[in-house]
Amino acid sequence: MRIVLRIQRFDPEAGRQPFDADYSLDVQPTDRILDALIRVKDEQDGSLSYRRSCAHGVCGSDAMIIGGKERLACKTLVQEVAAGEGAVVTVQPLRWLPVQRDLMVDHGAFFQKFRSMKPFLINEEPVESRERIQSPEDRSAFDETTSCILCGACYSSCPVLESKALYVGPAALVQAARFIFDSRDRGLPQRLGVLDSADGVWACDNHFNCTRVCPREIKITKTINATKRLLTKGKA
Repeated sequence: MRIVLRIQRFDPEAGRQPFDADYSLDVQPTDRILDALIRVKDEQDGSLSYRRSCAHGVCGSDAMIIGGKERLACKTLVQEVAAGEGAVVTVQPLRWLPVQRDLMVDHGAFFQKFRSMKPFLINEEPVESRERIQSPEDRSAFDETTSCILCGACYSSCPVLESKALYVGPAALVQAARFIFDSRDRGLPQRLGVLDSADGVWACDNHFNCTRVCPREIKITKTINATKRLLTKGKA
């Protein structure tokens, strides 16, 4: 089948506004959008810029907006976003992050917010044995959050950031939950300054966009609400 990739192009050094460029190519329905992007760059326009690495949905580097929804290019099949012959598939960079070029964005602010959650185990208590033993039940309390690959899809999909640029965002809150619900962690007090603030967990308005676009199917909104309940309980 033949489709058209309508890719948003932007080169900040060129002194022009972002524009859409169309690239027509023959593909199989089971081809990935990443495969199509590689072909465009190799066969039609070598100046096209995007990120990719593992190509197996693990690194998260090729997150972008495909067909109006945040997705991983390496996990999105043509048949999922193209209705049929001649379909136009739009491809755009993630939102709320500065575009460096074409589909590449600057994740600096995203990772700064991630680091503000102190995404590491905090526990200064003496260890009785060689490691801190944890039961399967305790592990299950945060197990899902460990699947996050920091692709930024949830961050881009969140409408809260349109009016609250300082909001830490869903990914950072998932990382906070990964540790505050860990029975071995003692770092909640150190995380409260950011977590329990107007730009922290309370900025979430429960739009559920983050949950819908997460490529790892993490129940992000549910996790954020669980964090809210934990903080509320601590104040009671």
